[in-house]
Amino acid sequence: MKKRQSEPSLRVLLVDETFERAALLKHALHEAGCHLAAHVSASADLPGLVSELKPDIVILDTDSPDRDTLEHLCLISRDQPRPIVLFTHDEDSEKIRAAIRAGVSAYVVDGLKSERLRPIMEVAIARFNQFQTMRQELEKAENQLAERKEVDRAKGILMKQRGWSEDESYQALRKMAMDKGLKLADVARQVITVAELMG
Repeated sequence: MKKRQSEPSLRVLLVDETFERAALLKHALHEAGCHLAAHVSASADLPGLVSELKPDIVILDTDSPDRDTLEHLCLISRDQPRPIVLFTHDEDSEKIRAAIRAGVSAYVVDGLKSERLRPIMEVAIARFNQFQTMRQELEKAENQLAERKEVDRAKGILMKQRGWSEDESYQALRKMAMDKGLKLADVARQVITVAELMG
């Protein structure tokens, strides 16, 4: 399958132990219009290579993913997340769950056909992007909740120290934030810190 003009060339880090399968994958990647950043074995320092080469996607081809490989994938997903496609012969459901937990976007059993490679990668990238968006939204919601708790705590301190109402305390925090050009949560943290130092 030749690359269409509109499709960007994906930089791929290929992880494969077997020469024949790697040759097949390299040919399929070339046909799909991808750029092979590197071909390494699973024993390589995968997180280090991802950091150095900055591939758009990581493709692993293995009979069965071992614990060390899954740990490497965990580190990649945590520190420098990107889509990961795993081609394997292992149908073990526990291995599949472990791979998904490690950050694998697509777990493909006995599905290595060159014409399917580009669609599989595109699905993996779409799934990865969707997950990243959800993760960012969750982090944002958690941060907003934490900031709200800090503002509430700071209001409580001002109410107790100054004898102000909740609304007066909130308006005082807002005014301090505006005067200092800070976020409300940052001012709240300052109030809490001062109260803890004095307490």
